[in-house]
Amino acid sequence: MFRILLALIGNAFALLLTQAVVPGFTLSPNFFDILIIALILTALNFFLKPILKLIFGPIIILTLGLGSIIVNMIIVYILDILSKGITIQGNLLLSLFLVSVILGVVNIIIHWSKK
Repeated sequence: MFRILLALIGNAFALLLTQAVVPGFTLSPNFFDILIIALILTALNFFLKPILKLIFGPIIILTLGLGSIIVNMIIVYILDILSKGITIQGNLLLSLFLVSVILGVVNIIIHWSKK
């Protein structure tokens, strides 16, 4: 339970950080909406991400792990579809790339801190 709560808080922080850094990526100003978006992101990371890593496994191996950015981009795109509190405007691929890199770095830090 603590692991899920830590991931939820980390994802909410990462989304707020991403909004400040990535142009064209905006979140709903309501704090409750941000928590809901972080909850959806956490659920996608726990349930869908392992399946996508299995599907994109050869690409991840061939690119020495950089293919996991593609998996993160897919997760963020699905999050954009599922949540009305996120808006991605402008260059979609560049925004998805930057968001996935920031979310990936924050998630790595969260996973390292649990050890």
